[in-house]
Amino acid sequence: MAEKAQGTLAGVTGWPGAVKAYFQDLQLEMRRVTWPSWAQVRATTGVVIACVFAFALYFFVIDRVISLTVDRIIIVFSR
Repeated sequence: MAEKAQGTLAGVTGWPGAVKAYFQDLQLEMRRVTWPSWAQVRATTGVVIACVFAFALYFFVIDRVISLTVDRIIIVFSR
């Protein structure tokens, strides 16, 4: 029981060092990051916006076709 308490105490007292090491590693990794240029950000943002509109149009057309088909099926079977 005393060994378990000592292990727990060591874990509790060791967390500040672990947190400090984590933030040091985080800073090191952030220095290694290659950030995109402003032109790349604008270009990829434009591609994303265009894709969103293209998918919205695609799903609108598909939804409309399915909706009209289901409506016609309901009309045929409700006679």
